[in-house]
Amino acid sequence: MVDQIRHMCVGINQILEQIHGFSRRCLFRVISMGPLPIHLAFIMDGNRRYAKKQDLEDGSGHKAGFSALMAMLQYCYELGIKYVTVYAFSIDNFRRKPEEVRSLMDLMLEKIKSLLDKESIVHEYGIRVYFIGNLALLSDQVRVAAEEVMQATAENSRVGLLVCVAYNSTDEIVQAVKKSCVTKLDRDMETIQLVDIEENMQMSVAPDPDILIRSSGETRLSNFLLWQTGSSQLFSPDALWPEIGLRHLVWAILNFQKSHSYFEKKKKKQM
Repeated sequence: MVDQIRHMCVGINQILEQIHGFSRRCLFRVISMGPLPIHLAFIMDGNRRYAKKQDLEDGSGHKAGFSALMAMLQYCYELGIKYVTVYAFSIDNFRRKPEEVRSLMDLMLEKIKSLLDKESIVHEYGIRVYFIGNLALLSDQVRVAAEEVMQATAENSRVGLLVCVAYNSTDEIVQAVKKSCVTKLDRDMETIQLVDIEENMQMSVAPDPDILIRSSGETRLSNFLLWQTGSSQLFSPDALWPEIGLRHLVWAILNFQKSHSYFEKKKKKQM
C-alpha cells in the first residue's frame, strides 16, 4: 500500500512538472515576441539572511542559493539569453570571519567540481563558464578547479556564464589600466585610449549587461560591474536570492521591453 502511494505521488509530480514546463514554454514564446536582453547580471544577495529566516544551519542558505542559480540558468537558456553574469564572491568578502570564508571556499570548491560532471547543466545546455576576478586570491584547490571548468567548457557556445569571484570593479579597472600601460610600454603612453582599457577588462568577453538584478531589495551596486552598467536597467525584487524565481525574471524582462526603445535611442546618442 505504501509503495502504491509512493508510486502515485511520483507520477503526480511528473505530470505537474510536465504541465509547469509546458506553461513556461508558452509564456516564454509570448515574451520572445518582444525584444529580449542579451546579457543578464545578478547580485545574489540574501543567502545568509535566508538561512537565518528559515532557521537553517550555516551554509544552507548558500546551497539553496546555488539551486536558485541553476534554475535561473535554465530559464535564461530556454529564453535564448546569451550571457549570464553572477556576483559569487567579492574581494571584500575575504574580510569576513576566517571560518566563514573557509566554509564558503569549501562549498565553492564542491559546486565548481560538480560542473565537471557529464550530467551537469553546463554540459546539458552547452554553457561556457568564465571565472572573472583576481583568481590568485583563491586557494590553490579552488583556483585549479575553476581553471579545469573553464578548459572543459571552452568549446561550448550556446550560453556564457561569467562567475565573478574574488572580484570587485575597482580591482578589475586597475588591472585593466596596468595591462594597457604594459602593452604601450615601448610606445607613447599618451596614446592609451578608452578602447585599450576596455579590451583589457576581464568582462570584455561579453557585451555590457542589459539588466542588473539584485535580490533582497537592495539598490546598491556594491562595487560590481561599475564600468559596464552605465546603461543597464536595474531591478531589485524584495525576495532573498534563494527565493528568486521565474516571476521575478519575467517581471524584469517585461520592464526591459517596456523601456527598450528609450534605452536604444539613448545608446545611439552616446555613440
